[in-house]
Formats: sequence, structure tokens, C-alpha cells
Amino acid sequence: MTQISPRHPRYASLRRRAGLAESFRSGLVVPEGLLAHGRGEAFDYLLGERTTASARRAARIAADWIRRARHPVLSVNGNVAALAAPEIAELVRLLPTLRVEVNLFHRTPARARAIAQRLRAAGVPDVLGVTPTARLPGLPSDRARIDRRGLGEADLAIIPLEDGDRAEALQRHGVRIIAIDLNPLSRTAQRADLALVDDLNRALQRIAQEVRRRSRRPLPARAPPSFDAPGAALEEIQRRLVRLSSSERRRVRSGVRSPARSSGRPR
Repeated sequence: MTQISPRHPRYASLRRRAGLAESFRSGLVVPEGLLAHGRGEAFDYLLGERTTASARRAARIAADWIRRARHPVLSVNGNVAALAAPEIAELVRLLPTLRVEVNLFHRTPARARAIAQRLRAAGVPDVLGVTPTARLPGLPSDRARIDRRGLGEADLAIIPLEDGDRAEALQRHGVRIIAIDLNPLSRTAQRADLALVDDLNRALQRIAQEVRRRSRRPLPARAPPSFDAPGAALEEIQRRLVRLSSSERRRVRSGVRSPARSSGRPR
């Protein structure tokens, strides 16, 4: 992997990119996954590369929904396995009822096995979906191939970095959807019952934090309601852009040059 100085202002992001590139070379991630990650990072810049108030609220709701679910399932594709296998393992440790299933748009048996191996190495004891045993009705792609013991029985599915087609198909199957997607305009985020508009690692860590915090309390009589998280995220982006624009105009009027901003590229 490329050596990146911890002193670089975008060290964490560059480490993730390098890890994805290495996972692409090993066959875990497909080229389309690299494109999808870049698109997500663009929205993270707009959010300020931080977990916003609306994402924190969504994580609190997600933690309660998952704890209440009878058969919650976390769906994993190549990018998710490459980026967040340790966070997934921690969530499974905190929530023994949570099942983990490999589900791929670009599926090959070797790739499915590699993703399962990555998850097991991180500490996920049981990985479903390597050999699909059922199909999700109304979905023409390989996304329809599911595990009967996983998404086939799920009443709630966590679908990070997903496509809208399968979110809709799962909902038609009676599954409540929690999406993790940095793009608040994506069909997945728009269609999900609850969307965390946040970076994948931050979102999973925040859900785990909320689960730990709530594990000492009894479940509420009613599940907390959802809210328009994509709409809230768009408003947060708008407010941030207005602030940045106003600050830049003040600098121009005062004759002060803007400080150099990192391009995100290693020099």
C-alpha cells in the first residue's frame, strides 16, 4: 500500500482510497466501486467531512430499530467489506441477532468468497450469502440472489452503499430499510425508511456507540419514528455553503487572501 504520512491533512481519506485500490487489485472491489466511492466523497466534502446533527439523529433511531428487529440483516458488498469489516464485526458483537450477508451486483463465486473471508478475518463469525439459496422477487440483477436464512427472513435490512432497485424490492417484500449513503439525492437514500447520510465508517461507529449506550435501558414501548434525513442533510449542506460563501466574500472585500486548501491529493 502507498505510504501516506499521518501528518497529511486528509490522511484518513487517503488511507481509505489506498485500501480500496489495493482491494481492487486483489479482486475484492470492482472498478465501478471505485467510481461510487469518489462520488460519495464529493458529498462528504459538502457535508464538511463530519457527522451532522441529522446523521446523529438517524443513528439513534437506527440503533433502536435494530435492537427491536427480530431478524436484522446487514448487507455487504465489496466496498463495504473493504472499508468497514472491523466496524461490522463490532456491531455483530454488540448485536448477536444481527446477521451479515454478502450481496453483490457484480457477482462471481470467487469474489463472494473473498468478501466472506475478509469479514471472517475481521471477526464476523457467520457470513451468509456466499452460496445464495433464494431469490428476491421482482429484481432482474444478481442482487436478487439472497440467502434464505438472511435477507429471506429479514424484517429489517441495513444496506450501506446500495442501489435503489434492491431497496425497493426489499420493501415490497416487507423489509424495513436503513440506508447508509453519503448522497442524499440517491434513490436508495430517498426510498429507505431511514437514511444515514454519512460516511460508512462514521455511521457504523455511531450506530455501535448508540447501541452500547442504549443496551443498559429497556426498549421503549414504541419504536422511534423516522424523519426526512435526506432533506435535513440537504439543508445542512445548503447552510454550510452559504456560510463558506459569505466568509469568502468577506475575505475578498477585506483584501485578505484565502488560505491554501488541501486538494486531497498526496504531494
